[in-house]
Parts: sequence; C-alpha cells; structure tokens
Amino acid sequence: MTIVVIGPITQDLIIRGDERKFKIGGASFFQSFVFEKYYPDYITIINCKESDLINEFPNPKKVKVLKKDNTHYFINNYLNSDVRLQSSNFANIPITVNDLDNILSEINVIDAFILNPLNGFDFPIKTIDYLKSFDIPVFLSIQGFLRYPLEKVNEDYYSVGLKSTKDLIYKISDIEGLFLDENEASLLSENHDFNIKEIVITNGSKGSRVIADREYKVNSVKCDNIVDSTGCGDTFMAAYISKKLKNESVINSANFASKIASEKLKYSGPFRK
Repeated sequence: MTIVVIGPITQDLIIRGDERKFKIGGASFFQSFVFEKYYPDYITIINCKESDLINEFPNPKKVKVLKKDNTHYFINNYLNSDVRLQSSNFANIPITVNDLDNILSEINVIDAFILNPLNGFDFPIKTIDYLKSFDIPVFLSIQGFLRYPLEKVNEDYYSVGLKSTKDLIYKISDIEGLFLDENEASLLSENHDFNIKEIVITNGSKGSRVIADREYKVNSVKCDNIVDSTGCGDTFMAAYISKKLKNESVINSANFASKIASEKLKYSGPFRK
C-alpha cells in the first residue's frame, strides 16, 4: 500500500537579512523526508525540467520525473520566522492525466494521494477529477491554488499575491484533508460547504487547529534554536498524514506533526533525524 505524493519541486533563493542561499524546495521535496522515515511506502511524482534534481531527495529511487520545459523558481525573503515575501517565475507546466496514467497503473494498491500545487497551472481540473475517481483519500495543500502574479519584479519574476479563484471551490471540494495557514483560510468563503473531512490550519509559532467532527486546538512545540522555517508547513502536513493513515486520532496526529515541524526548524533544509 502506497502514498503517492504529486507536485513540483523548485529551485529557491532564500533571503534572511544579508544571508542568501540557493536551495531545492517545494512541498513534495520537504514531505519526502518525513515519509522516508515515518511512512516509507511512498513514491513522489515531480514535474520539472532538470531530471538530476531527484538526487537531492532522500531516496531518488522513489522519485518519478515528469519532464517539462521549465521548472518552478521562487525567491523567499524572510522578514522573520513566520513572515516571508515571495516572488516566482510562475512556471506553466501542468501535470496531466496522460502524465500520471502509466505511473499509477503500475502501483498495486494506493493508500492516498497528496497534491502539492505551487501555482494554479500545476493541477488542471481534469487531473483532479481523475485522481478523485480512484475513490481513495486525497490530501491537498491549498497554497499554490491561491497564488497569482501580483507585480513584475524583473524580466522573469513576479511578486506573489494570494486570492481565491472561480474554480477553487471545485478543486478543493470532496477531498479527505485540506492544509492551509490562517492567512490562506481567511480567503475561503465561510458560507460554502466544501465537503472536506478535515481542514488543517497552521499558524506558525501560534500553533494550529483542525476542523473535523469538531474544532481541535493544537499548541506549537517550542523551538529555541530556529535555523530555517522554509518547508515547515509541508513538514507538518506530511507528519500529520503519516499518522492519520495509520488510524491515529486527529489530536495525536496534530501533536505529532507539531513535534516534527519543530524539529525541522533546527535544520537548514528539510527535516532530518
């Protein structure tokens, strides 16, 4: 039984004050390090131009590359551990049904899909419909579907804004779990029934909450030595799912995710332990 993680990786420039570092990023990248330890029966499907980027993953043998004509690029400028300014090239490299069909047909039993869009191009509605048709849990990180180009920064990059789009409701409805932060949650209509079993909302050092059969409040785990917060939400998401798919309760899964996310803060790059 296998988790299938789907979504692009990025080449990132991380800025903190006067410090600048180039790194590999993307939710699917950060999550693979958590699953490698806590749910090792997984594969990751990425869309990018440079196939050799799989060598940055914890287990390149578990990575399938959908070769595209571009790669996502981001600049993350951190004002503090919870606040960042982003810009991106907004790569238009959609993951299609044809991209996935042959790969998924070779997997005997799939436990769940985890979808990690980085912008609105990554998962067309036809692809989402196809994945929902498997009738297994679909977990989704919403952030990419909210991103839009705000202002042109230079020839290749645009500053990143967040807004809800007309097709967003359809893309995120009828899934197992939706993951987002408090800022992103404020963009969703409170009057719409998305038919989502669990909505997991993170808020950095202020903790998180899970809306399921009721609302659960979850404290963050204090970290006294914050080195790198990039990918912390992605790490939380993977840790939470790794427990929920083993039939752990909402609160146990969320507390575990908070612990792993706190551990990740101590490292430059992805979670390692």
